[in-house]
Amino acid sequence: MFSKILIANRGEIAMRVIRACREMGIKTVAVHSEADANALHVRFADQAVCIGPAAPSKSYLSMPALISAAEITGADAIHPGYGFLSENAEFASVVERCGLSFIGPPAEAMYLWGDKLRAREAARRCGLPLLPGSDRLRDVEHAIEEAERAGWPVMVKARGGGGGRGMRVVRSAAEMRRAFEAASAEAASSFNNPELYLERFVEKPKHIEFQALADRHGQVWTLGERECSLQRRHQKLMEEAPSPVVSAELRARMGEVIRAALLETGYESLGTLEFVMDERGELFFLEMNTRVQVEHPVTEMCTGVDLVKQQIMVAAGEKLELPDTRRWSFRGHAIECRILAEDPVSFAPWPGKITEYHPPGGAGVRVDSGVYGGWTVPPNYDSLIAKVIVHAPSRADAIVRMRRALDEFIISGIRTNIDFQRRLLADAEVIEGTMTTRTVERVVAEVRA
Repeated sequence: MFSKILIANRGEIAMRVIRACREMGIKTVAVHSEADANALHVRFADQAVCIGPAAPSKSYLSMPALISAAEITGADAIHPGYGFLSENAEFASVVERCGLSFIGPPAEAMYLWGDKLRAREAARRCGLPLLPGSDRLRDVEHAIEEAERAGWPVMVKARGGGGGRGMRVVRSAAEMRRAFEAASAEAASSFNNPELYLERFVEKPKHIEFQALADRHGQVWTLGERECSLQRRHQKLMEEAPSPVVSAELRARMGEVIRAALLETGYESLGTLEFVMDERGELFFLEMNTRVQVEHPVTEMCTGVDLVKQQIMVAAGEKLELPDTRRWSFRGHAIECRILAEDPVSFAPWPGKITEYHPPGGAGVRVDSGVYGGWTVPPNYDSLIAKVIVHAPSRADAIVRMRRALDEFIISGIRTNIDFQRRLLADAEVIEGTMTTRTVERVVAEVRA
């Protein structure tokens, strides 16, 4: 097992990794930008190293700075968290070449699954269901041709993308040029790769993802699904497990297909396979995330498995000792609300000093956070400041518990989306479990009306 892990991230995910390491008896190294000098993860790690100014490109995205920090502190492994360099195959390769362990899948697996077109081809070979789509689009004319074949409307997507960037819905040939050029420019800016492809667009889909875990000894587990339909501009706001629309039969069937796919491709570590569910209840593979997900706690609450600990153990080469998921019974229901530092109506980021901070508590309530009262939320990073996770015997009970938890959450000095999360939990579609990826868009319109 590792003796010291450097966490190449910040905020609540850095705190999450620190907690897992402490329970495992592993020392931790926090890295931070100048803007994060007083951040919570810096205060709780065993060591801390400043790696540059506030700009992510000069700190959290700087491979030389991260490797140097690991070397001078004597770390023997790097945990990338999510975002930043967590799905960068080059970074994983550099870490390994420097004699360190990367806590995640091998660079080859990230190269395969991180590229959306290679992932589609791997999914096709492994029998995962796919929406009609294209290979790399050469130009606008080629895009129109492929859209005619797949069927309008289509979604133009960045080949190297994620997080909703480099994506545009196109409903006709007349709209393609503007959408193509905008998506390509955004993809080049965000991922240094302007290449695009397209898929048939489902008007009112549900977004379902399955959590997988594989070790280096040929063992693969699927740990159920998460319902992630409540999202705005492709950014998730609320997640739950299990999904209210996935039957035990569908869960078992998808688990077998996913297990076979990971075995065939030799995948190791945590992985999340994302699917879109159409109006008929059919699932289609979208992409695979080769890292720990923001919403991983809802799976932990329903399975009792500490996913971050398992991720570390896989990277250390240990043989995992978990029950066969085909004989598991998932416990109760869990919901997660992402608490963002943003205006609840305009959704504009709202950095600033937190003057009062009181997180909720009580039975079945967990808060993963990287902030505290008196700390100033910097304007340089993602607006996620905390996650409220609740667990209860049933979905109805979990909704009630989450409402209570949000009512208890006090954050003063900045604006947050807590009121908007309350609004979502009162929406009829959410209560009934029939929400789609268009639900938040409708609720936003109602709030602004």
